[in-house]
Amino acid sequence: GLTRDAAFAQRLIALARASRRLGPHKTTLAQADIFYARNLDMLLLAGWAKKMSRARARIVYECLDIHRFMTREDGLGGAMRALERDLLKGCTRVIVSSPAFEREYFARRHPGRYQARLIENRMPPGFAYGPRPAPRPAAVCGLNTGWFGNLRCGRSLELLLGVAARFPERVHLSLRGAPARAEFADFEAAVAGRSNVRFGGRYRWPEDLSALYREIDLVWAGDFHDAGANSKWLLPNRLYEGGYYGAPPLAPADSETGRWIEAHGFGFTLAEPLEQTLPEFVASLSQGEIAAARSRLLAAPESLFLQDEAEIPALLRDIMGAPA
Repeated sequence: GLTRDAAFAQRLIALARASRRLGPHKTTLAQADIFYARNLDMLLLAGWAKKMSRARARIVYECLDIHRFMTREDGLGGAMRALERDLLKGCTRVIVSSPAFEREYFARRHPGRYQARLIENRMPPGFAYGPRPAPRPAAVCGLNTGWFGNLRCGRSLELLLGVAARFPERVHLSLRGAPARAEFADFEAAVAGRSNVRFGGRYRWPEDLSALYREIDLVWAGDFHDAGANSKWLLPNRLYEGGYYGAPPLAPADSETGRWIEAHGFGFTLAEPLEQTLPEFVASLSQGEIAAARSRLLAAPESLFLQDEAEIPALLRDIMGAPA
């Protein structure tokens, strides 16, 4: 069923309804080899499906984010981790999209209770992404900066609008994607009336990716939605999409995203406080530095940004080789 962002009571109701809908499919579920659960809700359903159908399927728990509930130190956080710990007993593998999820969360909260495997958020094979562009000079004037995807971070918006206001002739900001309505009372009003800021709404994936990334000089890859936890640990899709199309990323240095950028020699990282270092960076960044960063990205093997076709078959062989 449908769920709504941050509507947790509604999500529980949807989960209860979904569990009832599994009953008529007992025979089909019993024949499954793998139940692949993409978050904690789905892991609950997978556990119920296996028990109800008496399937011998292996259960895989894919963790693309560590929800803020899971890192709380109060009774709610403890209860959520206890539930997760119990469900992990039935999991063959835990799939993480960032090494920090395993290092900073699972290894600390559930030591010895899981087997993790890293599957990064690289662009999946089999889609028409178009060719990678040839290196080109940066914009003769201006700094075209893009923030794309799930727009859910209030601090990121404030930082980007702040430099756009401070450098109205230099910075041109493009915002595309889905604003999180639970985080922004009126996103459109916040960005309206600025000649160098454009919000283009949602985009088609992957059809619009090439046009989005080819027109920018930098892609904002920072996130503070869950500061100190998930936001510091994740590796966003923008890293891989921007890397494929030669758009250098910009992110806080003290984050897994920043460490990824520095380890590969791509893009730019900034130390805190970003309210000070971001305007300084924008003021000093040269067109030559942008062009050099773009050239490094486009010279890198596309396997850093595109998922190898063999990765998922290898994952499935690994899962099926484990005890049910």
